[in-house]
Amino acid sequence: MLQFLPLIVKSSLRSKRRSLLTIASAAIALCLLGMLIAMYHTLYVAGAPPEQALLMITRNRVSPAIKLPLEYENRIRHVPGVQEVLALQYFGGTYKDSRNIFGRYAVDRKHLFAMHADHKISRDQKLAFEREKTGAVAAKGLADRFGWKIGDRVTLKGDFFPVTVDLILVGTFENAQDNNVLLFGIDYLFDLVPQRLKNQVFAFEVQADSPASVPRISREIDELFRNSPARTKTEAERAYQLTFLSMLGNVRGFLASIGLALTFTLLLVTGNTMAMAARERVREVGILKTLGFSTTGILAMILGESVFLALIGGLFGCGFAELFISLVSRLPVVIVPLAGLNLNGLLVTVLLLVGVAISLASALIPAWSAARTPILEALHFSD
Repeated sequence: MLQFLPLIVKSSLRSKRRSLLTIASAAIALCLLGMLIAMYHTLYVAGAPPEQALLMITRNRVSPAIKLPLEYENRIRHVPGVQEVLALQYFGGTYKDSRNIFGRYAVDRKHLFAMHADHKISRDQKLAFEREKTGAVAAKGLADRFGWKIGDRVTLKGDFFPVTVDLILVGTFENAQDNNVLLFGIDYLFDLVPQRLKNQVFAFEVQADSPASVPRISREIDELFRNSPARTKTEAERAYQLTFLSMLGNVRGFLASIGLALTFTLLLVTGNTMAMAARERVREVGILKTLGFSTTGILAMILGESVFLALIGGLFGCGFAELFISLVSRLPVVIVPLAGLNLNGLLVTVLLLVGVAISLASALIPAWSAARTPILEALHFSD
């Protein structure tokens, strides 16, 4: 096929409008498909980041909405292999406007940065957070979003909790996996809420001594509270995040079905284009055969045109997909961090191979039909 490459390129561009539309259609379809593949790979195939591989979430076995007693924290700490435990309470609430969406959590100020060494913060700001009961720290991306500076007051009006917390921003931290969160002291929250809401948390974040210990620790924690009024479910932090994602519906099935729909659309577009191209070239096939070209050679040239257009469209599609993915990965974290979202070399190769496979499948029948046309029939063919 390589010896026919100049002829393939020239023939592919004979109808510039149709070729451009075909390339554009392939680029759009493969761009969307690339984004879906990258998202599916990040959520369901790729492993958790190293700092997340040690983390587990212990929540109520019945529902994350049902709280656990704060006293569970000390008992979890004594499980062999547990390095650190952090009590978490989702506060919710509203900052100025209900459209300002970001994570708002009350945490144990003394243990936050002991567990999250990946939260890059200056020593002075860390000490200020541990000392100041009304202090709060925010992800740098969130602080930049609202223009917060150290010393600014941040007021959250509660919804789940019938209180208003008046916080002082004492620090900002950098973490690509957690760029949309505000954290403040859980002791300050318990000072404000009614007695019936004190000393209860929605979950505990647990850090293991090694990734290999995570399954064993999960089992032992749940066994520890097996006969307690509030039984627990402990799972890897990534699995916990995907549990929340599944509340939106069958996300995995949705991504797969959209990907199949895009593949089928690309098959139809490419098939229609190659059917038209093959029909236009019937007389040309007769001439090529009189010049000594074999049926196999003619078939290779027609298929080569389809592959050439698909590769051009695929390269543009991968470029656009990478651009959109870089923008999506910078969006604020809502449920699952997407900072690791990327279109790596393996995914690009898979995407291009999909484009080539679709182009060959769609062009095979019209190309074979045109290449097998007898010389006399081809020369007398009129469209």
